[in-house]
Amino acid sequence: MASNADFVQYIADQCSKAGEIVTKKMFGDYAIYCNGKIFGLICDNRFYIKPTEAGRKLLREEALYPPYEGGKEYFHIADVDDCDYLSSLVRETCNALPEPKKKKR
Repeated sequence: MASNADFVQYIADQCSKAGEIVTKKMFGDYAIYCNGKIFGLICDNRFYIKPTEAGRKLLREEALYPPYEGGKEYFHIADVDDCDYLSSLVRETCNALPEPKKKKR
C-alpha cells in the first residue's frame, strides 16, 4: 500500500520549522529531505526517521522498525501532530547525519 499524498504533505508541513523540507516519490512511497539531506521515509502512511543518538534523546517513545520488508530499522514516529516536536527531532537528526556525497558529473 502506497502513502497518501495528503499524509505526505501533512508530514512535510509538520517538519517545516526544521528547514527546507522536500519529499520525493520513490518506489511507490516517499523519501523526505531537510536542507538537501535525506533524514527519513514515509511508507504506507507511516513516518520513519533515520536512527541517531541525537534523535534518540528527543524521542517520546522509541520504536525501531523497518519501513519496508528487508529494510534497515528506522525510528517509527507515531506522534506526528506536534510540529515543534517533529521539527526539533528532524533538526537534531540532520545535524547528526553526514553530509550528502557530491554527485560526479
